[in-house]
Amino acid sequence: MMDTWSKRILLFVTVFFWFSMYTYVPTMAPYAQTLGASYQMVGLIIGSYGFVQLVLRIPVGVFSDAWGSRKLFVVVGIIVASLSSFGMWLFPTAGALLLFRGLAGAAAATWVDYTVLYASYFPSKEAPKAMGFLNAANNLGQVIAMLSGGYVAERFGLGSPFLLGAMVGVVGIILSLGVREKRAVPKPVSIITLMEVLRDSNLMKLSGLGIVSQVVTFVTVFGFLPLAAQALGASIFDLGLLTTATMIPSIFSAALSGAFFSKHFGERTTLVMGLLFTALSCIVIPFIHSLSGLYISQAVGGFARGLVLPLLMGLSIKSFAGDKRSTAMSVFQAIYGLGMFGGPVLAGILSNTFSLAIGFWVTGLIGLMGAGLAGWKGYLPFERSVRQS
Repeated sequence: MMDTWSKRILLFVTVFFWFSMYTYVPTMAPYAQTLGASYQMVGLIIGSYGFVQLVLRIPVGVFSDAWGSRKLFVVVGIIVASLSSFGMWLFPTAGALLLFRGLAGAAAATWVDYTVLYASYFPSKEAPKAMGFLNAANNLGQVIAMLSGGYVAERFGLGSPFLLGAMVGVVGIILSLGVREKRAVPKPVSIITLMEVLRDSNLMKLSGLGIVSQVVTFVTVFGFLPLAAQALGASIFDLGLLTTATMIPSIFSAALSGAFFSKHFGERTTLVMGLLFTALSCIVIPFIHSLSGLYISQAVGGFARGLVLPLLMGLSIKSFAGDKRSTAMSVFQAIYGLGMFGGPVLAGILSNTFSLAIGFWVTGLIGLMGAGLAGWKGYLPFERSVRQS
C-alpha cells in the first residue's frame, strides 16, 4: 500500500518540480537578449544549468547512497528550484540569469534521487518501465510549465514566468513532505563503490549516448529554437505553444519507451530511431520557412527524444544492486550534463561566429553520430544481469 501511495505522490511532486524550472524556458533566450545578452552569453546562460549538474550530480548520488535516504534530496531539490526561479524574477539582469539558472542546475542534480526513489517501488527488471512513467511525469510538468509560461509572458511580461515557477514550486515543496521511502541503513561514503561504478564500461557508453541526446535537446527545445521561431514571426505565446508541441509527443513516447517500444522493437532499434529522428528534427530547422512547418518537425523530434532518455536511464541502473543505484544514476546524469552544458555553449559560439543555421547543423551532425554508435553492435550490448554488492 505504501508503494502505491508513494508512486502516485512522487509523480505529482515530479510534475511540480519540473514545472518550477521550465515556465520560463520558451522565453529565456529572447528575454536574455532584451537584457543585452549576445548569442554567446545566451549559450552560457543555457549551459550553466548543465554545468552545475555536471559538478554536483555524482556527489549527490554518492551521499544519497551513503545516507540511505532519497526523500531528503527530493525535498531540498524542489526548494532550490523555487529559489532559483524567484531569483531570476527578482534580479532582471543577464548576470543574474546566469547565476540563478545555474542554481536551477543544482536543483536538477537531485533528479538522481527522484529516479532512484521511484525505481525502488518496482522490481529491478522493470527499471526501464519505471523510468518511462517517471519521465512522462517529467515531460508533463515541462509541457504545462512552458504553455503556462508563454501565456503569462504574453499577458504580464517576459519576467512573469519566473514568478509563476517559484509559486508553483512552493506547492510542490508542501506535497513533497508526504513522500515515503524505505530508508536503507546509513553507511560511510565509499570511494571504492564510486570507482566500481566508474569502471563499468557499458555505463560509460550509455552516458555517451546521453550526452548526444542532451546536446540536441538543449540546443533546440531548451535553447535556440525560440530564436529561430521569432525569426519566422512567432509571438511570445507562440513560443510557449511551440515548446509545448515538442513536449506533448514526448510524454507518450517516454511512457511507452520501456513498456512498449523496447519490448516490441528491441532496445537498440528504439535508441537508433529515437536518436536519428532527434538529429533530423534539428538539421531541418534552417530549411523551414513557416511556423506550421516548425511545429510539425519539432513534434516529430519531441516524440523521438521521448524514446531515448528513459531507456538510457533504465539501462544505466538495471545492472546495479540497490545500494549502488544512486551512484550509478548520478554518474550517468553527471556525464550527460556535458551535453547540456557543452551543446548550448558550442552552438552559441558557432551562431555568434557564423549563423544560427550552422549551430543547428553541427548539432544535428552530433545527433547522427550518436545514432550510428547506438546501431553499432560492437559499441553496446543490451542484455545484462544484475550485479550484486
